[in-house]
Amino acid sequence: MEPYKYKRKKLNLNVKREFQKWLFLRMTAQVLLSSLVAAVILYFYARSEITDSFYSAHVTIRRVSDLLLPVIAAGSAVSFLGTLIVVIFLPQRIAGPLYRIEKRLAELGEGDLRSQIKLRRNDILQDMAASLNDCTNSLQKKIKMAQENQAQLEKNLQQPTQTSDAFNQLKKNLDSFRT
Repeated sequence: MEPYKYKRKKLNLNVKREFQKWLFLRMTAQVLLSSLVAAVILYFYARSEITDSFYSAHVTIRRVSDLLLPVIAAGSAVSFLGTLIVVIFLPQRIAGPLYRIEKRLAELGEGDLRSQIKLRRNDILQDMAASLNDCTNSLQKKIKMAQENQAQLEKNLQQPTQTSDAFNQLKKNLDSFRT
C-alpha cells in the first residue's frame, strides 16, 4: 500500500492572506477602473444623436458595429494603458523587498550573521523579513554558544578532568544544528 501523497490545492486563500488580499484589491480596482473608463467613453459617444453626426456627411451606417468600433477601440486603448501602468509599478512594491531579502540570504550563505533585513515601513514582505531576522538571531546565538564552548574547551585542555564536560557541552550545541 502506497503512503498517501499530499495533493496541493490550486487555490489556497489561507496562505499569506494579507498579501493575497492586497494583490486582489489592487487588481480588482484596476479592472473596475478600466471598465468604468471604457463605459464612460462609450456612454458619451453613444449619447450623441446619429443624425447630428452623420446627416451632414451623408454617411450610411449599415451595422451598429461600424459606429461602435472606434469607441470600443478607444476604451480598450485606455484600459490597456491603465493596466500597463499598474503592471509597471505594482511589481516594484514586491520586487524591491525581494531583492533586499535575496541579498541578505546571499550574505547569510557566506556566513555573515551580523546585519538585519530592513524594509520600508509600508513594504509588503515585512513578515518574511521579520522571520528571516528571527532565524538569523537564533543562529547567531547558537553559534556564539558554540564559540564560547570551544574557547572553554581550549582553556580546559590544560586540565584533563574538565575537558570531558566542556567537550560534551560543545557536542550538545553543535548537535542542535541539523545538517
